Amino acid sequence: MVGVPINRTFSLVAFDLDDTLAVSKSQIDERMAALLARLLDAVEVCVISGGQFAQFQTQVLRHLPIDDGQRARLHLMPTCGTRYYRWKDGDWSLVYAEDFAEAEKAEIIEVLTRSAKELGLWSDDTWGDIIEDRGSQITFSALGQQAPPPAKYAWDPDGAKRRLLCARVSEQLPDLEVRGGGSTSVDITRQGVDKAYGIGRLLEALDLSIGDVLFVGDRLDEGGNDYPVKLMGVECVAVEGWEQTAEFVADFLAREGHDGAVSVG
Repeated sequence: MVGVPINRTFSLVAFDLDDTLAVSKSQIDERMAALLARLLDAVEVCVISGGQFAQFQTQVLRHLPIDDGQRARLHLMPTCGTRYYRWKDGDWSLVYAEDFAEAEKAEIIEVLTRSAKELGLWSDDTWGDIIEDRGSQITFSALGQQAPPPAKYAWDPDGAKRRLLCARVSEQLPDLEVRGGGSTSVDITRQGVDKAYGIGRLLEALDLSIGDVLFVGDRLDEGGNDYPVKLMGVECVAVEGWEQTAEFVADFLAREGHDGAVSVG
């Protein structure tokens, strides 16, 4: 886990979801949920992930012991920041969505399907759909959307298969963002619309600067879908699993500063 510089304060902490806040496609642990609730009393919190909003609800929102005041400090950015939701008038309200046109979706799906089959990465025995239209993001999941975590982690442990598919698809769709997502997935969004885009839009909305935000994620490696946030200059903490994230948040809270910010170091 990467440390954080001494004498830094942050007003916003942003998290990836799968394998950062929770096991892939699984409910958030009770300890992690309680820590997030405490964190929401100290700073603004963002969850930004390749999953769609329904996944945020199933994995996180239904299990957070928070009130409306805390929800107002929680910022949700599904599909790698191509969508943004805030709590307003008793419900989650969509602020923006960078959706594809139907013709664009059809082309992306055709290229993804053909490329995966040509590379031998397409399986007919999966746990659910391989390709999912998430409106503002098209996602390829080699084993299906509902594959169990052990099978997902074993499929491409070094990322070679995802890198191969990303390269093949990028050649045919050069004007789009093509990146490895979760342990078996590849995400496609509009050019320049990724997690860095989402964090940038959020900083504008909250009138914050890059130095005010800390990002926690498990895919900060080059080519990973968290990497664009690191590239934009945001201070980042690399974790491997929700347990490390929980340890980090507990330490973060133990060093609480003044005026709603938390000092780390």
